[in-house]
Amino acid sequence: MFPQSVFPDTAQVNTEGQLVIGGCNTLDLASEFGTPVYILDEQTLRSRCRSFVSEFQKRHPATQVAYASKAYINPALARIFQEEGLGLDVVSGGELAIARSVDFPLENVYFHGNNKTPEELSEAVEHGIGYVVVDSFHELNLLNSIADAAGITQDVLIRVSPGVDPHTHVYTTTGILDSKFGFSIQTGHAADAVRQALAASNLNLRGLHFHLGSPIFELEPYALATEFVLRFAAQFREEGLNLQDFSPGGGFAISYTRDQEPPEIAAYAETITATMKATCDELGMTTPRLIIEPGRSIIGPAGVALYRVGAIKEIPGVRKYVSVDGGMGDNIRPALYQATYEVVVANRINEPEAEKVTIAGKYCESGDLLASDVMLPELASGDLIAIPATGAYCPSMASNYNLNPRPPMVLVNNGQSRLIRRRESYQDMMHVDVV
Repeated sequence: MFPQSVFPDTAQVNTEGQLVIGGCNTLDLASEFGTPVYILDEQTLRSRCRSFVSEFQKRHPATQVAYASKAYINPALARIFQEEGLGLDVVSGGELAIARSVDFPLENVYFHGNNKTPEELSEAVEHGIGYVVVDSFHELNLLNSIADAAGITQDVLIRVSPGVDPHTHVYTTTGILDSKFGFSIQTGHAADAVRQALAASNLNLRGLHFHLGSPIFELEPYALATEFVLRFAAQFREEGLNLQDFSPGGGFAISYTRDQEPPEIAAYAETITATMKATCDELGMTTPRLIIEPGRSIIGPAGVALYRVGAIKEIPGVRKYVSVDGGMGDNIRPALYQATYEVVVANRINEPEAEKVTIAGKYCESGDLLASDVMLPELASGDLIAIPATGAYCPSMASNYNLNPRPPMVLVNNGQSRLIRRRESYQDMMHVDVV
């Protein structure tokens, strides 16, 4: 059965058993743009943006939804997020440059990162970024000096680590004690950071931020951490902390396989806003503006990767390898996080499952496997493989390993397709080399 729940909202199977997304036949897209290629469904993308804005703002009108750019950003997408009223969460000078290239309102941009360089902080201050989310004592001192030299007072949030385990992959857990991110509340570093920020000559501490990790399939960690951090903040009211902004980050989960059932956006919104309001009421605090930072949960479900089957190798009694023309160079998540995905044969979706196969990439690594031991119709060279829920992190973490060009990205909507990132050429990859 076609796993509709993990595909974009517009995904359909036509009468010939072929996958259609955004009104565009994926076989035609593969023919026009080549493979591998990433397809993004604009309707799904905008719908997810609107759902986050609606579900949070109807519960707490003073909510800013900031798209987490690290999931994947480029100029065309930045324009869409601006049109949908979102801000941006950036983590590098490069992501900030994307925002600037489309005249994104920088007052709605938040700069994260555990080791922002002096150059990046100077660029952020120079161009009038809304907030810097401070992650270390080194950064506190550095940013204060940069703001002083620029003759401004920079708005900041302090990133704290509440010590709450979100029960996700160890590589994507960030809110616990043993993490490179943020100031730990448990060790007292967070308290020291708040006091130092309040005393800084050129910093304006507007609030606190935390991020537990990603993807988080449970609601309880958000409730526990929200209450804990708000109670921590209340301790500093008499020392001058006016909590104007509060951010529980993002990390909202999506379905990668048909058996996964993440909470609805409304459930995340209810848990976070209800906990925030109840805790603030109990503590006698004014409820702050809420900033949430969805990334994967907006762009992930909108994306589908298309690959062409090439070599097939069967080891009797062991395994059957079906190799495709992409792999860990465009989707490193299975190798890095042991991520799992659904796989369909885009040109023969309605055919019954006939064999167990492993979808292997073309890269020179034994670990370059996109999906292991999946049941599919009998495959032949030339078949088109589609892997859904690949809009987030796959393109942004793509590499030129083995000097393979990174794939293009195509936006589809109402039967129209638009190239928003072209396939790299060999010349592109050599452009920065010096002989």
